[in-house]
Amino acid sequence: MIITKETTRSVPDTVDRLRELLDAGGLKVFAVIDPAAEAEAVGLQLRPTVLVLFGSPAAGTPVMAAAPLAAVDLPLKVLIWADGGRTQVSYLDPAALAARYELPADLAANLAGIGPLTDALVSP
Repeated sequence: MIITKETTRSVPDTVDRLRELLDAGGLKVFAVIDPAAEAEAVGLQLRPTVLVLFGSPAAGTPVMAAAPLAAVDLPLKVLIWADGGRTQVSYLDPAALAARYELPADLAANLAGIGPLTDALVSP
C-alpha cells in the first residue's frame, strides 16, 4: 500500500526540506533521482518528480540479514511529485513492507520512522 501526503511546498523545496530532516536525524541519503530532469534530457516532459532513497545502515542491515529480498525495497524511498498545483509525498507503508517480508516486530520497528518523518516533512 502506498501512503500519500500533501504538502504546501514546491517539489524542489520539499526535496530540500527532506534532505534537511534526514541530515538532522542522522540518516544517510543514498540517492536523489530526478526522472523529470532525465526525461527533459531526452526531449520528453514529465511533471516534477523526485525520488529520494535514504535510510540507516544500522537499521536496514538487520532487516536485510533476516529477509534478504527486503533489499528490493530498501533503502526506503520517498517520491515527491507535482499533482496539478499540489505537491504530493508518497512512500510504501512500512507495515506493508514488514508484512511482505514477515518481519518480527523488532525489525518492523526499524522501518516505521518513515511515517513521522513524512509527517514532519509535510507540516508547514
